[in-house]
Amino acid sequence: MKFLDLAKVYIRSGSGGGGCVSFRREKFIEYGGPDGGDGGNGGSVIAECVDSLNTLIDFRYQQHFFAKNGQHGMGSQRTGASGDDIILRVPVGTEIIDEDGETVLADMTEVEQRFVIAKGGNGGWGNLRFKSATNQAPRRANPGQEGIERTIWLQLKLIADVGLLGMPNAGKSTFLAATSNARPKVADYPFTTLVPNLGVVGIDEVEFVVADIPGLIEGASEGKGLGFEFLAHVERCAVLLHLVDGTSGDPMRDYKAIVQEVESYGNISDKPRITVLNKIDALDAEERVFLHDEMQDVCDGPVLLMSGATGEGTAEVLRALRSEIDDNRLRHKKAEEDKEEVQPWKP
Repeated sequence: MKFLDLAKVYIRSGSGGGGCVSFRREKFIEYGGPDGGDGGNGGSVIAECVDSLNTLIDFRYQQHFFAKNGQHGMGSQRTGASGDDIILRVPVGTEIIDEDGETVLADMTEVEQRFVIAKGGNGGWGNLRFKSATNQAPRRANPGQEGIERTIWLQLKLIADVGLLGMPNAGKSTFLAATSNARPKVADYPFTTLVPNLGVVGIDEVEFVVADIPGLIEGASEGKGLGFEFLAHVERCAVLLHLVDGTSGDPMRDYKAIVQEVESYGNISDKPRITVLNKIDALDAEERVFLHDEMQDVCDGPVLLMSGATGEGTAEVLRALRSEIDDNRLRHKKAEEDKEEVQPWKP
């Protein structure tokens, strides 16, 4: 399945049916009168958040969604049928944005959450509605209300607790594969990861979700590499994990480049960030101490040492991440509760 996180959709709600002008003309009926029914309401366009989707790929093959119009009213006080609604099923974490690309109409963050994007038009009144003592034979009826036509953007922002940052080949996918059941592509060339990956990580009886996004390079804010295309997926994260490749030749340059690009993006620069010197299995003791001290001088917080390939230091990194995540976002494993014995009923 291809990953798609941005889609342009054209929608239109249904128009209401027109009211009917009609009079009773049955044989042997002494008194007639108006009996025109109302028109039916038009269908609405509704977005619904579902748990079974994780991409917007469905909207690549269908971009136009038009709800049905309401039927016109008829004689004998018959109301026209209402038009069927159109349901847009979107994954959790989808933002519905107006055509200008800036105004957020709704943020779909909970399963079964619904939002009416375009409400259907109301049906018009038939001439029965206008009957009165002074107007006993009205010959007027209202037309149905027109539907709403608009263009919207659907943008998916994955909901994760931890977001991975780093240069290409910094070991992000290796870390995700070593600590979770996720199986991202791991290879020895840059930009191995082309789409975001999610993995559930467990430590000390709690679990949280880690998001791996494609690597950034210097100049990503200017469109180099994959640019800022996937940074929106870490906007919802509670903490950022910045992995620095200790074998790159100039780890400090890589670290400063990522920090500069994150600050240029803006929306995630204020999030707590944990810095980790990765791939220490390829460094000797002297190189570890030198690079750790050098990086510690420019980092605001502590610098951790880790090797995603061998698992060295991964537990300490996971515990540091857990301490930064809010308790209400952690998924505690259910402990077996002792069942209380049911006392027999006594009169």
